[in-house]
Amino acid sequence: MSASATLGGGCFWCLEAAFRPLKGVVDVVPGYAGGHVENPSYEQVSTGTTGHAEVVRVEYDPDAITYEQLLDVFFAVHDPTTKDRQGADVGPQYRSIILYEDETQKEAALRKIRALSGLFKPRIVTEVKPLERFWPAEPEHHRYYDKYPQDPYCQAVIAPKVSKVVQRFRPMLK
Repeated sequence: MSASATLGGGCFWCLEAAFRPLKGVVDVVPGYAGGHVENPSYEQVSTGTTGHAEVVRVEYDPDAITYEQLLDVFFAVHDPTTKDRQGADVGPQYRSIILYEDETQKEAALRKIRALSGLFKPRIVTEVKPLERFWPAEPEHHRYYDKYPQDPYCQAVIAPKVSKVVQRFRPMLK
């Protein structure tokens, strides 16, 4: 049995690479969600006018990794205190967002934000809203870090996030 979590915290290339090495993660698909445009393209979402965020849909085995553990990694690899921004990536498509699939996920997300709220200054601005529809990104965005590890963006932005996961969450690695 598998479950899924849909999370956005900046560039989806970063989140995909951060979640992929975890035990219990079956697949990670970059895509778009949270907006109002049907079947959006990368170019459309990049304008910041579709309402969509770049997100990943993490398919996982709940017997091997919990939703709460996925949230721990999520909050460790992005800055949940910056509205519509992660580093040099600016715009609503890069916002911090948790798109829940049921009330259990909603409550877990709100609990995690409450638990972390004293650790972050300024305050956490992560949106928590129901997932209405997930749109997979175009194939060229899938496994971007795996395909282009020497790319300057991969080296400067993604590699440090992957390194943080490897160091901080070592017992959870495949």
